[in-house]
This record gives sequence, C-alpha cells and structure tokens, in this order.
Amino acid sequence: MTQPPTLLGIYAHPDDEILGPGGALARYAASGARVGLVIATRGEAGEIVRPGLATPETLPQVREREMRCSASALGVSDLIFLDYRDSGMAGTPENEHPDALVNAPDAEVVRSLVAVIRRLRPHVVLTFDPYGGYGHPDHIAVNRHTLAALVAAADPRQYPTEGEPWQVARLFYPLLPDALILEIKARVAAAGGDITGYDELIDGRRAAGVPDYEAHAVLDVSDFIDQKWAAWDCHQTQFGPNSRFRRLPDSAMKALLSREYFHLARPEPAPGLRMDDLFDGLDAGQ
Repeated sequence: MTQPPTLLGIYAHPDDEILGPGGALARYAASGARVGLVIATRGEAGEIVRPGLATPETLPQVREREMRCSASALGVSDLIFLDYRDSGMAGTPENEHPDALVNAPDAEVVRSLVAVIRRLRPHVVLTFDPYGGYGHPDHIAVNRHTLAALVAAADPRQYPTEGEPWQVARLFYPLLPDALILEIKARVAAAGGDITGYDELIDGRRAAGVPDYEAHAVLDVSDFIDQKWAAWDCHQTQFGPNSRFRRLPDSAMKALLSREYFHLARPEPAPGLRMDDLFDGLDAGQ
C-alpha cells in the first residue's frame, strides 16, 4: 500500500461501534493502521438507562462525551460527527423531526460521506447491513448512504469539490450471527438469568426477510477484549445492568465476544472465502 492501511467505520449513533467491530477497531489501531469513525448523530433519542447521568436535554452532549471516550479507548484517530439528529424508531415523534437523519436529503448526506472518504482514503469500510442489524431507521439510512457514497467517491464526475476520487477496496458488514446470539441466550439460561430480548433480535430479521449473513472474515480479538470492554463502559447511558450483553459475568461475556464476524458486501466474495484479516491480500497499489 502507498499509505498506511486505513479502516473507516460509518455508523449512526454512539455505541454502534462496539458490539460488531469494536475489537477489530482496536486491533487495527494497535497494528499501526489509521482508524476512523463517522457517527451520523449523537443519539438524542436513546434511552437513559442509568438515571442521573443525563436528561433528555443534556443527552446529546453526554453521548458525544461517551463516544469520544470510546474512540480513545479503541485507538480511533479520526472521529467525525455528521451533526444530524437521532431519528428514533419508526412511528415515534423523533422520526418526524426536521433535523432527523432519516429526513436529510440523500445528496447532502452522501456529499458529507464522500468528503470523509476522499480525505481519509480508507482501504476497508465497515457499516450496517441493509436491515441495520435490528431495523433501526437510522441504521438503514446509514447503509443506504454509505453504499451511494462509495460509488460517488470513486467517480470524478460526482462531487468534484470534495477531493480527489478514491476507490474503497472492501466493504464489510460486521455481524452478530444468530448462532452467537443463541449461544449467549443458552449461557444466560443455564445461569438462571433473564433470557428476554434475545429471540427478538433474530425474529425481527427473519420477519423482514433478512438472511443470517455468511461470515467471510472471522477475527480473533481476544488480545483487545479489554479495550473493547473499556470502550463499552464509556457508554454509561446506554448499557445498564439489564443489557442483553451484561447478563453474564464479564469474563464469560468477554470470551463469547472475543471473535468478531464480518460479511464481505463488496466486491462479490469468491465461493468459500474465509479470511482472518480484513486487509488480507490487498494490492500494494491500493
């Protein structure tokens, strides 16, 4: 490569960077790669699971601080907020707010992403799958805008004032595979814990016709699990004691989440592709 390996995650809210790719972000940052994160909103519509940490009025500022704490823990070098408002779930009043991400003009969001892509020149981009993991409108919007931005960033005819064209080599969707969710549920059940909420993560995807995506890359992030956990702990307003991912002792949950799974969305993967490095085999000229 003619520049350091560069990884860019494009997400909707503070905390989206943790469960799927948090260990990968830390792993590549530690290896000397440049790691960037785009966060489209400040999570204004999120719950406050620990009363006293924020109010609805202060939540945007608090969640920005939490996101900066997480980025520092993971070694992220470039953290960019797009300054849209959290859209909340479908059917809520937040969905109607004029500043909500889902109401932003597509071309405006794409232009912002193209500018970031051309400035950072990432070889690998991470973002949500088309269903956004669990159907959140902002997650779905970020997937759509990211796909459009990858095409536009490589086209010199589009947004010519936003920098030199750049072709991203690979786009991955970080995954929480059904098998992993069911394993966590089984471990919680065996410990006598609350198993509500696990099936709905799977059932919602299935009801929407979303596949259990194939994992083309599986990364061992066990050496970086403490950094991932530290970043997770930064998001105090979001991950309370009743979180689906806090119902086992930390040591047990760390073991379950010490591997991360990625579906290669672009380019089309070869049949049977299996990788243990998101940058594996990229040409030196990229």
